[in-house]
Amino acid sequence: MRTENEFILHFGEMGSRWGINRTVGQIYALLFLSEAPLCADDICERLGFSRSNVSMGLKELQAWRLVRRRDVPDDRREHFSTPDDLMTIVRTLIEERKRREIDPTLSKLRELEIEGQDASDYASARITELRQLIEELTNLYEDLARIETEKLRTLLKAGSTLSKLVTATGRVIPLRGGSDTKEAN
Repeated sequence: MRTENEFILHFGEMGSRWGINRTVGQIYALLFLSEAPLCADDICERLGFSRSNVSMGLKELQAWRLVRRRDVPDDRREHFSTPDDLMTIVRTLIEERKRREIDPTLSKLRELEIEGQDASDYASARITELRQLIEELTNLYEDLARIETEKLRTLLKAGSTLSKLVTATGRVIPLRGGSDTKEAN
């Protein structure tokens, strides 16, 4: 139980760094570790939070699509759980962060490029450069999001091997400032 408590407390502490409050982080951690779906009363009892804090936390986690309502036979209360598959959780988190943070930034950068007649050449170039980089990263994300889970897991495992190969040879992807840059082109 000590390990579970430390995990729950840590998720609460990390919550503010991830854009959620401590209570929401702890609720999520408890649900993540729970074998069976929990109702709000169970969460209140286990974490010592008020019913209103738990209800608000569950609503926020549902808005992030990180918890789901579950029916429990012979119990009329709403129960909640997290997805079982860790890759589903990671994909959901990335998708939600992209939707909430990256997409609005990209829209604003595009708007600034169109309306940026009064910006200096340097500022305009930097805005364009940032927009292009974010679009490239977004395209990479979209490509990865289409890969089925098992193939993505294989790709992740191969990632460190590929990185070591690239570092060792410098030929697959030229290293920045490396002496093999001309040779790789």
